[in-house]
Amino acid sequence: MKNKEYDSTGKIIGTIKLSIIAFIIFTLGFIPLVIGGKIVLMYISFTEIWHFFLLPVLIYIGIGLTLWYQLLISGLIIHIFKIKYEPGEYHYTFNNKTTFKWVLFCILYTPMRKLLEIFPMGGMKYRYYRLLGMKIGENTLVGGTIMDPCLTEIGDNCTMGLYSVIYGHIHDYEKTTLLLDRIKIGDNVVIGAGVFIMPGAIIENDVKIATGAVVTKGQVLKKGNVYAGIPAKTIKTKNKN
Repeated sequence: MKNKEYDSTGKIIGTIKLSIIAFIIFTLGFIPLVIGGKIVLMYISFTEIWHFFLLPVLIYIGIGLTLWYQLLISGLIIHIFKIKYEPGEYHYTFNNKTTFKWVLFCILYTPMRKLLEIFPMGGMKYRYYRLLGMKIGENTLVGGTIMDPCLTEIGDNCTMGLYSVIYGHIHDYEKTTLLLDRIKIGDNVVIGAGVFIMPGAIIENDVKIATGAVVTKGQVLKKGNVYAGIPAKTIKTKNKN
């Protein structure tokens, strides 16, 4: 009974802490928009007809600057204060330091991740991932979703199709556990659209994964092979069909 009361109290306190931290950080992200709006109103009174044609342009610029600044602020906060986590299995409670970090990371990262899916922002997307601890090689296209950047490594000359998802965690509500593990992807790997890659997976160099395949927890895909299906199985080896 005491443990349940302790967990319940820790959950309430943790939720309050997370809410306050998120409120402060996301509020800071709107500072340029507020300052920019104030400057615009100082010079444009919006009394002329052409001012209203200018308004959509200003709104577009404001949204772009706000998104860029939100990415910068959240990324720097995560990087400077080391809001990252290591592989392992943890009890899912806010009293656990790693679990608290993971939840805080998700709160700060998830809105930015969804915004990046709508507004790719060019090279800013990859700089943001690297700021969060993700290792990305040269000439690599990440078109899908990275759930845990600090646990993900992708090599050179890789392609990740749309709607693919790389998971670095498994959250088990029944057992109240949080499993975290790294995903390592080698060079010259092609990941088709809609592929799911689970924690602990290792994909060696020159592997191709067909659309809709599922790479299961801890699975190793061997160099040069082609994989498809659920779970992913070899459909073509390097030396023979």
